[in-house]
Amino acid sequence: MSGWRAPGYTESKELGSGGSGRVVLAFHDATSTPVAIKYLSDELRADQEFLQEFRAEAQLLGGLDTPYVVSLYEYVEGPGGAAIVMELVDGIALRALLRQEGATGPEPALVVLKGSLLGLAAAHRTGVVHRDYKPENVLVAADGSSKLVDFGIALRSGTKGAVAGTPAYMAPEQWNGRPASPAADVYAATATFYECLTGRKPFGGENFAELAVQHIEAPVPLEQVPEPVRELVRRGMAKDPAQRPADAAAFVAELEVIAGSAYGDDWEERGQRRLAALAAMLPLLFPSAGPAAGTVDLATTLVRRGGRHLTRQGMLAAVGGLVLAGLLTFAAVASGEGPRQTTANWTGETTRATPRGTSDAPGTAAPPGSPSPGQSPSPSQSVSPSASAGATDVTATPTAPTPTTTASASASASVTTTPTASPSTSTTPPVIVSEVSLTSLAQTGAFGASATIRVNTGDKRPVTVTVTWYTSDAKGELGTSDGAQTFTRNGSTSYTFTANHTFPRGGGCYYGAVATTDPPAGNGSSWQQILTRQCVIT
Repeated sequence: MSGWRAPGYTESKELGSGGSGRVVLAFHDATSTPVAIKYLSDELRADQEFLQEFRAEAQLLGGLDTPYVVSLYEYVEGPGGAAIVMELVDGIALRALLRQEGATGPEPALVVLKGSLLGLAAAHRTGVVHRDYKPENVLVAADGSSKLVDFGIALRSGTKGAVAGTPAYMAPEQWNGRPASPAADVYAATATFYECLTGRKPFGGENFAELAVQHIEAPVPLEQVPEPVRELVRRGMAKDPAQRPADAAAFVAELEVIAGSAYGDDWEERGQRRLAALAAMLPLLFPSAGPAAGTVDLATTLVRRGGRHLTRQGMLAAVGGLVLAGLLTFAAVASGEGPRQTTANWTGETTRATPRGTSDAPGTAAPPGSPSPGQSPSPSQSVSPSASAGATDVTATPTAPTPTTTASASASASVTTTPTASPSTSTTPPVIVSEVSLTSLAQTGAFGASATIRVNTGDKRPVTVTVTWYTSDAKGELGTSDGAQTFTRNGSTSYTFTANHTFPRGGGCYYGAVATTDPPAGNGSSWQQILTRQCVIT
């Protein structure tokens, strides 16, 4: 990568990197708003097709207005580089959570599926197909909410592009090179839902050929899927796209009926609390935590252009799933691409996004951070984007469809992008929480427990403390979450308070509690566990 940096931002640390570029945590100089900046690598920027795709990704992001997809702040391009500036989600990739914790259980899995399906639905309404839905591209925030990221290989619905996607989640028609359709996103989302429910992918082929056969021909193994949601999995992963819900919005409607019937009206609240508790156990993976790993896992996105193979982060140049076309008679790989925009002839000037409501005339772009007229500033502290359209755990990714960028092929080649958000003009650095300590945990009554929590902060502004309760039959293991309580404290720099909880009759032999804060504390979190009086361990 060159030393070029998006002007107007100060970088803090790298969140992830790969063959297609890198993602960094940065702060907007004028407002101190935290953002995630995705830089395209120098090698891919020199390839006009990849550069055009990068611009298109920014266009897609700018065209989506939904809390379930990471927001675009601005697109920046100059002689030295290209960058997408996005909302920073302080969360972790679903992949990291699954790797650490395994199956989430039905209600959290339904919450993840619904949130990301709502993100897909926003894309589908604009005629865009994501094509790479997978756990790496779903972020779980500290409050248990989720966002969909990385539209790096998205296509217009009905476009017959190259075979692309992540093999473990690709719909049968994707393997066969058929035109992009929302039903393929429904399939991938259901495959991810299956993994949340069971802790494993639907099919375990060891190579591309095996996976292709399994996704195209093999029945979905439903034995490990909880019975109440088997119909969701069966419908969502039907081999024939015509037998699946037509798009993400239709699938959400089915999900809500089944979830409410099987788990009650408050299933979503319980599922989100459980997700928040699982995420809280991995505090060091949050962008707001300590140094990032700076690398990403092996990418699995497959890309082919005509007769030449291109690589996105970590791909095997001539081997990948595209060679599969020559190995499997049923995998018809399309070498043609859908319609593309004409690339503008760029001059040496830097092109920046123009916040909505400002003049598009050259030289009149509003300064970064200017809010749109009638639009309140939105300092979001959520999202880690991904450095490649391929795969990653440690990073998050931008997301969005619908063109809102116009490029002029004239000598001046001005570009204006209409973002859906801009860095806030009123953001201040968050309060520093130096430490959170769960100083004591004691049983109260037959099924109750009381925890004492101490929090030290750098100033007197508000801090949120979450105490998550657990039951377990094993010493040293948190076990199953039994809900959480949230407390807000302000006006001092040191707080000590008590949280009480009643566990269900017949719960585990051990009670546990985890204390976390927002903003995150310097020590991450604190927890204790006690052996209850009703159990005797010999």
